[in-house]
Formats: sequence, structure tokens, C-alpha cells
Amino acid sequence: MSRTIKVDYLARVEGEGALEIHLDGDTVRDVRLKIFEPPRLFESFLRGRDRDEVPDITARICGICPVAYQMSACHALEDAAGVTVSGQLRRLRRLLYCGEWIESHCLHMFLLHAPDFLGYEDAIAMAQAHGELVRRGLRMKKAGNAIISIVGGREIHPVNVCVGGFYRLPDARALRGLLPELEWARDAALETVETFAQLDFPDFQRDYEFVALRHDGEYPFCEGRIVSSKGVDIAARAFDQVFEERQVPHSTALHAAVKGRGAYFCGPLARINLNHDRLRPLAREAARRAGFDLPCTNPFKSILARAIEVVQACDEAIEIISSWEGGVAVAQPVPRTAGTGYGCTEAPRGILFHHYDVDDAGLITHARIVPPTSQNQKTIEDDLRALARRLATLPHDQATWLAEQAVRNYDPCISCSTHFLTLKIVRDS
Repeated sequence: MSRTIKVDYLARVEGEGALEIHLDGDTVRDVRLKIFEPPRLFESFLRGRDRDEVPDITARICGICPVAYQMSACHALEDAAGVTVSGQLRRLRRLLYCGEWIESHCLHMFLLHAPDFLGYEDAIAMAQAHGELVRRGLRMKKAGNAIISIVGGREIHPVNVCVGGFYRLPDARALRGLLPELEWARDAALETVETFAQLDFPDFQRDYEFVALRHDGEYPFCEGRIVSSKGVDIAARAFDQVFEERQVPHSTALHAAVKGRGAYFCGPLARINLNHDRLRPLAREAARRAGFDLPCTNPFKSILARAIEVVQACDEAIEIISSWEGGVAVAQPVPRTAGTGYGCTEAPRGILFHHYDVDDAGLITHARIVPPTSQNQKTIEDDLRALARRLATLPHDQATWLAEQAVRNYDPCISCSTHFLTLKIVRDS
């Protein structure tokens, strides 16, 4: 008996694509996540541009996580020149990253993912019965945007980040003015962890290889070694020795894999699994109270991992602002010299790798950018393959809902990579 489930457009995830699940009786014969978004060619048109243009250009890759692109670019270009930004400027970069995690995670949790768990088509419909929850999420997101605006120069595509630091330092009074709202957001984030801990999570686990940065003494943002739950432990410059991207016939999006092993999982769930001991005490206690047991291998609990990371980001932002001294140079000198540099930072959705070759005039001769969504692409497809038998037993609407929810676990961002989804299940016999 043939059966087809078709979703012409996946709501609450940017972009379009197709999914086909072929069943031979009760046996899953094939699952294909078809991505047909054309390439956006950022790597190509970076070639020949001055290195100082790169942070502003790469910020345009994504309107949701521009800071991540700027930070990975700056770290790679500074690495090419043999420079490491430290001290107050480093702390200011972490503060900017806190703002991005807060606004991005809150957008996803409250407006895109929570409707899946609460049974609503979208956040507008959800707001009719859960107005308090939606208002809380929007206010928390606004607190994150305020950090980006003051430190980055504006909320969308910040313009204050440069190689070596910043173009100007934020006003100390303006920063301190953020504290009351951030303290409220931290309390709201703690409440959100408790709220999301009560959600009905589908029973689903797989043996993932989690990949994230790990730093000697901090929860990872901009620095650290790339590690995995199955033994990877490398510097960013060794990325291509361990990871590879493969072209598949049914998708314009490359599938990332660990060489010799296969798919891997990056993002909030991976970070907490690999860096739980690096969480600030308040976030670690929030995870404990929520019953977030480790290792956690249920991707549907990524919404809870994001909520814990919002506690982390709010708490760190408050600490940085409260101890901000200012009075430093806006940027460290970064000499114009030929070199090759690598940078890897933790975007809200996972590790974001940049590699640049620079000539002695400071022009880019080679650029490579590997976003987190493309790294998760094969893992998303494998999740859907593991869910395929269950999808085939469900009524059309329920099967479609569960497939979409499984994709949204990863908060895929097509601004950074590519798109999703038409879902079709075909029984061959």
C-alpha cells in the first residue's frame, strides 16, 4: 500500500526543500533529505577583498547570528597574523556573544519550537492561550538585542566589530543601564528552564557523536579546542584533518562527517554534554533542578538545553557588565602580513569554522566557511531515517508534525546554509 505525506513548506524554519521516505512494507528502504537551495557564494566574493572588510561582509550571511560570523572571521584573521586578543577586549567580545545567544535562543524557543510541544501551528496561535509565555520570550529576546545594539553598534548586522577588537568602546553608563533588564531576564530564564522541563518530550535517543569547543576554564564562546564525545581533541587549524564535507546526489547542501565515522551533532545539546562542568553555578543548578541528566541523547530536549544556555548567557553578561572597567584601546594592533588563519567559535546552533589565506597586502586569497547547520545536515537526515518507521504508522497530520519537529530540534538556519522541506512517504509494496 502506497502512502505519501507531503509538506509543501516547513513553517518556523527558514527555507525550502524536500524529504522522501521509501518503505518496502514495514522496512525503511531509503530516506533522502533533498536540499535544493542554490549556493550563496560568500566564499567566492570574499576573495580579493581587504581583510578588514571581512567581518562586515560575513555578518550579512545571517541576520540571526551575525556576531558568530564576525567572531569566527576575526579570530581566523588574527590567527593569520599571529595575534590573540586578550583582556577587556576579549571580555567585551564574550559579552557581545552573550547577547546573540540570548536573542537567538529566545527567538527559537518561544516563537519557533515551543508551538511544536504545546500543539499550535505557530506562535500567534499559541499566544492566545499562552500569552504570558510569548511575552516573556519576546522581552528576554529584547534584552539580548540591547546588548548587541550597544556593543555592536546596531541589533542586526552589527557594525562595530573589527579585526583586533572594536571601532569604539561602548559607553559604560549605557552598559550599566542594561543590568536591571538582564537581571529580570536571568530570573525569567530560570523560570523558562522549569517550564520547559515539564514539556512532553518524544521518546527518542540515538548514539550521537557530539562535537563542540572546550576551553580550559570557561563555557565555550570564542575559544577552545574542538572536542567530541568519541575522542576528537584538536585545534581549529586541524579541522580538515578530522572532518570532511561530502556532496550527495540528492542535495545541494554538503553533508559533514567525521572522517572514518560519519555524522556528528553540534549545538546547545552537544555543548552541554561536553561542557557541563564549565557551566556557571546558576546554570548548572538550573540543569540539575530540571532533571537534565547527562549524557542527554534526546534531540527533542535541545529546547531545554537552549533554556539552560540562556541562564548561562544572562548570568555571564551581568558579571561582565558589572566589572567592566573600560579605559582600554579600542583594538589591538594586527599587522598586515601574509598568513593562513583558522577560527572556530560557538554560534547559537553550533561550531562555526572559518579559514582564510591572506597575502602580504592584506587581501583575502582563499576563504572557507563551514556553518553549523550544514554540519548538522546529515545528522538531521539520520534522525528522520530513525523516525521513519514511526512516521509510517502515524496518521498523516501527526507524521508530518513529528517530522517537522525533529528538524526544528536543530534550529536550522538557511541564511547560514540551506533550506527545507517537502515530506513524502512512499510505500513500494
